[in-house]
Amino acid sequence: MKKLSVVIPAYNEEKRIAETLKNLDGYLEKQNYEYEIVVVVNNTKDRTYEIVQELEKTTVQNAKAMNLKEGGKGNAVKRGILESASGDIIMFMDADNATPISEIEKFLPFFDQGYDVVIGSRYTNPDLVKVKQPFYRILLSRLSNMLIQLLAVPGIKDTQLGFKAFTNTAAKDIFPLVTVLRWGFDMEVLTIALKRGYKIKEVGVSWTEHGGGHVPMIAYVESLIDLFKIKLRSLSGKYKK
Repeated sequence: MKKLSVVIPAYNEEKRIAETLKNLDGYLEKQNYEYEIVVVVNNTKDRTYEIVQELEKTTVQNAKAMNLKEGGKGNAVKRGILESASGDIIMFMDADNATPISEIEKFLPFFDQGYDVVIGSRYTNPDLVKVKQPFYRILLSRLSNMLIQLLAVPGIKDTQLGFKAFTNTAAKDIFPLVTVLRWGFDMEVLTIALKRGYKIKEVGVSWTEHGGGHVPMIAYVESLIDLFKIKLRSLSGKYKK
């Protein structure tokens, strides 16, 4: 790998985006590959965009900001990957830094082995989860995953963790087909990857629940609706090569 692109969707993250970017930059500048950090500010109501711009001009010079007026995490990731990311490996991660960027080192050997998509998981090795979610969210997550595996992506235990990486070829092929622009976009990304014959590896990663996230309970209902839409699109052949 010559270059890594890190895409970060950010919605009202003014309180923690600076620390996240400094941690990323501090780690990546010590590695033996080039990198870029693309922060896609997602219809924010605070100073997230201005903070990233300030850091881009001063301490985190490999960062660049995109400012979207239309919302949706999936939209932010899609736009960031298709419009700004140019790395040999393109990944996205959450702005709260719940999974530290150093975990990408677990992914790289699998790309060398021929995998096209490598995703982080909280459930392949639960001991790596440092601070867990509230019980009701874990229960909802596991019940949701059972349905997701049944309808869309069999064998993948954690479709929703915001720490996923792709070869440039796979990313640029998958994301133009993404239609789910809200929280459920991960399910569609992985469904498309499977339908188009890409090899996927799920890897246990360190993860810490920081709290203060922006996932509302209504997102579970929206994602359920999106899951059935994804299934219909899959059955109709819209994701095939």
